Amino acid sequence: MKIAHKNPNTDSVQTVQQHSISAAEMAGKFAIPELKKTVYNMTLLHDIGKYQESFQAKICNGSRKRVDHSTCGAVEAGKLFGNGMVSMITQYCIAGHHTGLPDGGSRNDTIEDATLQGRLSDTSRLEDYSDYKAELHPERTDDNELRCLFQYAKSREDVIELFAFVTRYCFSCLTDADSLDTIQFCTGRENAELSSDFNACLAKINEKLSSFHPVTALQKARPVLQQQVFEKTDADSDIYLMNMPTGSGKTLCSMKFALERAVRTGKRRIIYVIPFNSIIDQTVAVLEELFGESASIVRHQSSFCMDDTNYNEDYKMLVRSVTENWNAQIIVTTSVQFFESVYKNKRNRLRKLHNMADSVIIFDEAHMMPPEYLKPCLRAVSYITKLLHSEAVFLTATMPDFRELVRKYALPSSRVTDLITDMDSFPLFRKGRFVNRGEMNEEALLIEACQHPSALIVVNRRATAARLYDMASGTKFHLSTYMSAYDRKRTIESIRKALADLENDFPDGNNIPDERRILVISTSLIEAGVDLDFFTVYRELSGLDSILQAGGRCNREGRRQDAVIHIFDSGVPSKDGRVNIAKGLLTEYEDISAPECIRAYYRRLFRVQEEVINGNTIAAGCTGMDNVAFCTYAQTFNLIESNTIAVAVASDEESRQLTEQLRITGCTNYRKLQKYTFTVYDYELQQLIQQGAVTEYGGVWCLTNSDYYSREKGVSFEATDYYI
Repeated sequence: MKIAHKNPNTDSVQTVQQHSISAAEMAGKFAIPELKKTVYNMTLLHDIGKYQESFQAKICNGSRKRVDHSTCGAVEAGKLFGNGMVSMITQYCIAGHHTGLPDGGSRNDTIEDATLQGRLSDTSRLEDYSDYKAELHPERTDDNELRCLFQYAKSREDVIELFAFVTRYCFSCLTDADSLDTIQFCTGRENAELSSDFNACLAKINEKLSSFHPVTALQKARPVLQQQVFEKTDADSDIYLMNMPTGSGKTLCSMKFALERAVRTGKRRIIYVIPFNSIIDQTVAVLEELFGESASIVRHQSSFCMDDTNYNEDYKMLVRSVTENWNAQIIVTTSVQFFESVYKNKRNRLRKLHNMADSVIIFDEAHMMPPEYLKPCLRAVSYITKLLHSEAVFLTATMPDFRELVRKYALPSSRVTDLITDMDSFPLFRKGRFVNRGEMNEEALLIEACQHPSALIVVNRRATAARLYDMASGTKFHLSTYMSAYDRKRTIESIRKALADLENDFPDGNNIPDERRILVISTSLIEAGVDLDFFTVYRELSGLDSILQAGGRCNREGRRQDAVIHIFDSGVPSKDGRVNIAKGLLTEYEDISAPECIRAYYRRLFRVQEEVINGNTIAAGCTGMDNVAFCTYAQTFNLIESNTIAVAVASDEESRQLTEQLRITGCTNYRKLQKYTFTVYDYELQQLIQQGAVTEYGGVWCLTNSDYYSREKGVSFEATDYYI
């Protein structure tokens, strides 16, 4: 009897045979039909290295000798399945099932290179593991069973990209089954799923939509526009384009559409993908209040900690578990979490990939896929919809020509359906006129903005926002990533209350005392999805999408006549190519929010950035399937700026306890600490280091001088008591 696991609590053991067969059966159930045998076999073989005597000595007698057990299965796969795709996929997955998918490498690599070919180059270090043959019996399979998955490939690059995706998918099935079977043995708990009642959720969302009593022309236009979407719920497609103006009720409309599709087609889950953490707070709050007990929503984002909620402990434990693999029916997550769960190489990221199958996936603010990652993002959506039988909804108020982009950069055979075909009502959603003010200095900007009942100023740089906030007087608020996520959320709630009080006390917007006028100064983080309504908005010249998103914070319900969104130039030269494109469009189009202007913007933007778009793929550095750079590509795939550093700040009792624990022990609850961090560029961190304002504890930078942080403004790079 060869042992795979020991339960330290009960002294019971799980044999390699038991674990391998149980995990293989589970993994096979996870996989799509074309890959069931491949996944079953690789999971059956993944731990055959544990038949080595040195491993048994390690697990039975506590030997400290390091044992390579994962290479054995990769070696055996090569013997059993030859030199085809099944063999290579299996070898990559088994070799990396603990450490992550490795680079393929080259035939000259050695074991020190840590590549697949390097590990397979010298097997003399491996002991005899042939006892597995008496207990484990892989099924016969060959490349013909998965060849249909590659019918969409039209070039060498397509073949490599598809191969890489299929490998990650198989790896996901293997590692999730491996983890779940091990956990089940060690804890005795059955694998759980957070379930939701799609029919009940659909009934509640229908009731909510029918409860609205529109008054303004904008409010009356919403249900008419939404009806175009609902009339197409029986249209089968891979990707749906939901082009809806800001303020048209996109969130509820997209969720109703997703529920309708899930009920009609038997989809297993709905995944709502959002670009910003700040929008998730708002979206989850709306959905939880709406669905109540009919839905158990898994919220997966870096700044959210389940420990901070009021849920009972059993539910918290369950949510933590399903967050690892998304074994739930409604998931709300960030773009970073979603796409890194496709393109990273570690098991903790890739475990959830197989659970993206048979889903309806909503991409809110879909236009925000960064150009440098546009191609891999679109390819991921095409593969998940085409191969894994899911459906995607691209939702945005500033819609690029995704039909053309998918054809050009992903799978040309992907079916793309426009859910909005009649745009005649779009002008009703224009809450105000966009006026190009040209260059404005900061003093004139503040004087003018403060004359309105409420005004929002959005600028491109955090330092500019902080400086304007210092210059302003009266009731003022500041938002930027110089503030911790906790303080940003607190500030947004304060702004929302102040705006509501102003609306209640002065509904006509007249005779407002100066001290009651509201000024908010923010960076672009306020633009996408933050549900705030201002009398007027001032937006520094930027990309057209940013300008239009800022305009969506003005006169949201269309109650005021002749509202204005002012576009101003700070006079500071910009290296951002989007700015010059937008500047040209301001002179060409009378209405920059018109669909034809938006299409022109993205057409020019993607033309300028075509070289960047085409260069950032995993196939770019490969010559074939045997040297795919899984590990190297994963290290460079970062949707958010990688040259920023998170710094923790102790601003209340909980954060003080967390940072003190970090200082003393070198570790703490990092998920809880995440919301108390702000981000700085490397050169800004160096300034704080030089001034002795930060200290590193356990690999985390902490702001240790409170004079450098304000809860209203965030971090400063000079202490408040520092004078010249």
